[in-house]
Amino acid sequence: MRRLTARALIRDHRRHPWNLIFAVLGVALGVAIVVAVDIANSSASRAFGLSMETVTGRTTHQLVGGPGGLEEGLYTQLRLQGFRDSAPVVEGHARIHGETFILLGLEPFAERPFRDHAAGGRDGRINRLITEPGTVMLAANTATRLGLAEDETFSLVVGATVHAVTIVGLVESDEPGLEGYVLTDIATAQDLLRRHGRLDRIDLILTDEGHVDRLREILPPGVRVETAESRTRATAELSRAFHVNLLAMSLLALLVGAFLIYNTLTFAVLRRRHLLGNLRMQGMTRAGVSGRIIVEAALLGLVGSLLGLVAGILIGQGLVHMVTRTVTDLYFVVTVTQLALGPAVILKGLLLGLGVTLIAALGPAWEASGVSPREALRRSGLEHRVRRVLPWLLPAGGMLMLSGFLLAGWPGQSLLSGFFALFLLILGYACLIPPLVWLMARLLSGPLGRMCGAPGRLAARGIGAGISRAGLAATALAIAVSATVGVGIMVDSFRGSVDLWLGQTLQSDLYVSAPGRSSLGVNPVLPDGLPARVAALPSVTDLSTARRVHLHTPSGPLEMMAIDPSPRTPDGYVYLEGGSSARIWQRLVTDEVILISEPLAWRKGIGVGDALTLPTDRGERAFQVVGVVRDYSAAQGMVTLHRTLYDRYWDDPGVASLGLNLASGVSLERGLSELRTLAATLDEPVLITAAGEIHAQSMAIFDRTFAVTHVLRLLTVGVAFIGILSALMALQLERSREHAVLRATGMTPLQLAGMVTLQSLLLGLAAGLAAIPLGMLMSDVLIEVINQRSFGWSMTRTLPPAVLVEGLLLALTASLLAGAYPGYRMARVRPAEHLREA
Repeated sequence: MRRLTARALIRDHRRHPWNLIFAVLGVALGVAIVVAVDIANSSASRAFGLSMETVTGRTTHQLVGGPGGLEEGLYTQLRLQGFRDSAPVVEGHARIHGETFILLGLEPFAERPFRDHAAGGRDGRINRLITEPGTVMLAANTATRLGLAEDETFSLVVGATVHAVTIVGLVESDEPGLEGYVLTDIATAQDLLRRHGRLDRIDLILTDEGHVDRLREILPPGVRVETAESRTRATAELSRAFHVNLLAMSLLALLVGAFLIYNTLTFAVLRRRHLLGNLRMQGMTRAGVSGRIIVEAALLGLVGSLLGLVAGILIGQGLVHMVTRTVTDLYFVVTVTQLALGPAVILKGLLLGLGVTLIAALGPAWEASGVSPREALRRSGLEHRVRRVLPWLLPAGGMLMLSGFLLAGWPGQSLLSGFFALFLLILGYACLIPPLVWLMARLLSGPLGRMCGAPGRLAARGIGAGISRAGLAATALAIAVSATVGVGIMVDSFRGSVDLWLGQTLQSDLYVSAPGRSSLGVNPVLPDGLPARVAALPSVTDLSTARRVHLHTPSGPLEMMAIDPSPRTPDGYVYLEGGSSARIWQRLVTDEVILISEPLAWRKGIGVGDALTLPTDRGERAFQVVGVVRDYSAAQGMVTLHRTLYDRYWDDPGVASLGLNLASGVSLERGLSELRTLAATLDEPVLITAAGEIHAQSMAIFDRTFAVTHVLRLLTVGVAFIGILSALMALQLERSREHAVLRATGMTPLQLAGMVTLQSLLLGLAAGLAAIPLGMLMSDVLIEVINQRSFGWSMTRTLPPAVLVEGLLLALTASLLAGAYPGYRMARVRPAEHLREA
């Protein structure tokens, strides 16, 4: 009996190979997206972890200061106090051949207890690093990749300055974490970064808590001792939300794939009801039927998962570069040279593919085993049962959606509950689609009959008569399209909000800034006296100064902006809390108060009137929050304060950027010309940019950031398209006998082809229209819950017509293609071939 059953099912697959192929492709693409994102996330996280482990070495604690770093003399004092296991470090960013690296300045004579790759006394290379200025060391793999060799002189770009440096040695190490670093002597690093007499941190090895306490007693105000592990963990936490959202996007694609797998397997069961009924009549048990369906699904899932693993590895190779670029743009420099393809990634892909397929197969297996042989041989019995269930789907869907809304509105910052709320909304809405499709078919029967005659009336009635199949096809298509619509609305809303924010923030006409960007250490500063010289230019009426620095706090890093405002500066902020800008800035000038960004307020749970404690060069100080502003420039949070308050608590007199307002009637070209003439007289380079250019550059970074999201969205569309094509083709091909009856009763081939195509288009239209409200609901959850809890950003939702039209066209195109082949086939074959019983 088992051999007979297996042969019958195999023969059925041979007769309908496209259903099997499409189902396997649906599983493969869903698994591929998850595996690709997992590889990209794991590779970037592993590269960062290895980098930190390699550079941290055996460090247990670190001394850190404020934005100005540490006085170089502090290191000498520590050594005299008996803290011999201590090593100074200077960090910054540098570029080689357009690739960003971390420039790491070390003291080789102090390195032996901490790190082996730059410790003094090993060989002549370290001696050259100490004695010869402008010398560096690179990891051997990095040099090979960049086409560099030992003793070669090349260009190292720090900020906007090009330095000629020489490689005195290549580090032959099996530690891949070194591949993102340029190693040099601390004096050379201070010279390249213009950090003379300053350190970024001092590494320590402290094995006794008593030594930590004694160290704290002798430290000057503003210097803190932190564990190396906590500082690394706090930095890595910055990009956690980004990685979690990518994973959620991939799982959403897998969810779409799961629904399509369920749809495909259900159609396979419905199509073979007659075959299964015959097998039941010949003695096959209910358990035997359901077991065969489960085994069949497992094989399908296994093949699809294996193909998905291969495709995921290929996609992941391209995706990892996009993820790495985004992390480097927004958080910290990370260099990925190896893909993190371990057993866990492979096992996860296989388990997800098999698990989702088997879960999706439970419903069809229950359906296959739950009917008697007599019912299996009668199509009308199934349709009667389905129509009895339709009214109950409405309250069930309503309850699920209500649960989703309640969970989405539940207070807290849990991402898991947000994603579960989204799942409940999708599942609840899916329950509403079959009854709505049945109702639409009833309502359109008359109008289509008047417009298209009998084929139009039969097309509409055929949907209602076969709602068990049509409802599933429309639901699967609607879910898939809604995912692309929802993500598209979210990205467009985010982009529009950032665009508007930049337009309001960039109040000045021109900006002068020190070149270079650093997520480590201190940002570069403008030459001394430059603000006064710029203010004296005839074309300039007034200017603002700004100093943006990274501040390491016990709860994690954040950014701080010290501003000496111009009259336009207060108008450059979007105030979410705090009242009028005039009152807020008056208090910023006179009181010890600060502005905080929306993400920081969300993460800390604070608002206007609360206090935020910050580490200063005078020790920890609590500052009252006077306002909460919208800010998309710092995911970890931004603190804004007046320059006078900054100078009171931080010993950092530098200015990083100027915002210039031109006099009335002065053109941008004239202002740029005067500034460039002034810049030509400086010993150090500066960047001069117009507000419009900064706006364009910022939007380009935004687009790079969401490029990976667009790729995932396109892949989700691919999953949807393949699955829906399979489902709708199965729907039409299964009705071959019904179509043959119509041909036998006088319907012409052209009329039949038109009826089949029209029926598919109706299903596509119904699914496309149903997908738009669901996509809008999904975008609301993504914007108001998922994005808010991930980053703390709020945004104004937009409804881009292009995204809505794209979703509708996707549904119509998939349905049209799905109906074209069956229509063409039915127009060409003889009715007698399909009137025979299987």
